[in-house]
Amino acid sequence: MAIHTSDHSNRRFALLIDGDNAQPKLIKDILTETGKYGVISVRRIYGDWTTANMNGWKETLHTYAIQPIQQFRYTIGKNATDSAMIIDAMDLVYSGL
Repeated sequence: MAIHTSDHSNRRFALLIDGDNAQPKLIKDILTETGKYGVISVRRIYGDWTTANMNGWKETLHTYAIQPIQQFRYTIGKNATDSAMIIDAMDLVYSGL
């Protein structure tokens, strides 16, 4: 009888957060769940840090070692944050994380 174990210790993940839409109160649960599947080697949150809606994230950044990425809103109706996240995600994939 073979014993099957899942060793996820060598899996690496990047956590890219859309700070305009995510809630800081959920980050602990997100990190706990993703930690079951590997190591989060990149932690970034994207948003326009000059706006008041990002204030809730500021203390959370230090607690969970999340790197803030400034993304200004250049136009109305377009989400520059999403575009920045997509570009960084592709860079991480092709760089091998």
